[in-house]
This record gives sequence, C-alpha cells and structure tokens, in this order.
Amino acid sequence: MSNKNQFAGDKKVGESILTPAEKKLKDWLVPKIPINVETYHLTMTTLIWSAGAVLFGYLAASNRQWVWTISIMIILQYLTGLADGEVGRRRDTGLIKWGFYMDHFLDYIFLCCLVFAGYLMAPESTQIWFIPLLIMMGAFMANSFLSFAATNEFEIYHYGLGPTESRIGFILINAYIAFFGFKQFHWIMPLVCVIVFITLAIYTWQIHKKLWKIDMDTKAKRQG
Repeated sequence: MSNKNQFAGDKKVGESILTPAEKKLKDWLVPKIPINVETYHLTMTTLIWSAGAVLFGYLAASNRQWVWTISIMIILQYLTGLADGEVGRRRDTGLIKWGFYMDHFLDYIFLCCLVFAGYLMAPESTQIWFIPLLIMMGAFMANSFLSFAATNEFEIYHYGLGPTESRIGFILINAYIAFFGFKQFHWIMPLVCVIVFITLAIYTWQIHKKLWKIDMDTKAKRQG
C-alpha cells in the first residue's frame, strides 16, 4: 500500500499557536502516567468529564459558582485527550483507527454536554440560542471529517486556532458567568452565533475550493 493511501487520521495537518507549548506539556505529562493506565483508559474518561459537565451545569443553574467545576472538567478532558494518543504511540498500543474513531466521537459527546450545560444554567430567554450554536459547532467537526475522507489529510487547525483554543474560549465564558452572571447574554449569545456562523461559512468555502481544485486537476490529468 502506498503512503498516500495509508490511514493518516493520527497525523494532524498544521499547528495552532499553542502547539509548541502542548508538545512540551506532553513530554512532561506522559512519562508520569502509570504503566497500567493505557491509552484507551484515558480516552474513555471523557465519559466521566461529560457527565460531570452536565451535572455541574445543572447545579450552576441555582448557584453560578458551580461553573468553575465545569472549567475543571474541560481541563481534565483536555489533559486526558492530550495524553491518550501520545501514550498509545510511545507504548505502541496499536489502536490507531480505534483511537481516531473513539477519541473524536467522545470529543463530540463532550461538546454536546458543554453546550447542554450552558443551556441548563442560562435564563430561559437565551436558551434558544444554544440550539443553533450546537448545530454549527457540530458542523465544524463534520466538515473536518468529511474533508479528511476526501483528502486523507486531517486538518483541525485554522488561522493558528484549534480545539485547545476553543476550550480556552469555553473557560473564559465560564469565568465571565461566574463573575457577572447572564445579564448580558440576551445580546452575547446572538453575537456568538453570528460569529460562529460566519466562521463556519468561511471554513466551508475553503474546503469547497480545495476539493474543487483537486477534482478539476484530476479531471485535467485524466483527459490529458
């Protein structure tokens, strides 16, 4: 099998602005993980962090200081997600395709739980905005996977931003809620949805142009 036809889901294309720092963090973190903790254990902990996010979102509806615990769930999910693939590579676990599938499926579950937690604790007047937000954020993931299926290049970084920066965005929103509550959410949530929609449209257009060019180049070679 040629290299271009080999599965490349474990090889991300590009970098974010935090990638160099993440590499150093992995080099520090992975050797400290006990030998009996395997890559699949780390991957499956996302179920725990997802349940925790929903639980603490429910509690934050009556006391917004619980929102800090949602941020802790985000940090724990980030650390286990950062380490699971690296543990698998260094220990040669061999779960490349399983890891790709389960890791990103659970990332989507965690994303849904975060948005649902926001829905639970937000005022009723702003809850409706969490529905289009979830749809559009899910569309980002769908775009990445469909593009990967067409090109075998797994690209999740754009303009120096990626999943890590998205997690930081969630943590900053949680901090805002903890300090100021939801008083401004009647205009913040529509604004966030508009920004996400514009970003999604640009991202989709870029993928469209890339795949169109690939198809036209292939057609020209075939006809030539």
